[in-house]
Amino acid sequence: MARTVVIVDDHDPFRRFARAFLQAAGFQVIGEARDGATAIEAIDRLRPDVVLLDVLLPDLDGFEVARRILAGNRRPAIVLTSTRDAADYGRRIERSGATGFVPKADLAAVGLDRFLRDDGPVE
Repeated sequence: MARTVVIVDDHDPFRRFARAFLQAAGFQVIGEARDGATAIEAIDRLRPDVVLLDVLLPDLDGFEVARRILAGNRRPAIVLTSTRDAADYGRRIERSGATGFVPKADLAAVGLDRFLRDDGPVE
């Protein structure tokens, strides 16, 4: 069975690219959100296996969205993404509880599989 994904990014072109790439890689994209508040609601409702989460959103940053998601009962693998490098965020990625980080430019090369185990997210 395909892993389910919600894509959270405020840029339509990136969401379209990520959807096409993830579907081609065997993931089932079950939802999208353009901002943090909508993302939290969608993740509560859809309960995806994976959340591809942009760090820079118009309302809440991705670190806060990750914190709120993980504070509840749901435990999806959260993969943060940004046009910037991980080093630009220092320890904020680690402290966010996210499973990992992928620069947007590297999504196609890295994919999401390295952040998952057969039985769920890598801890």
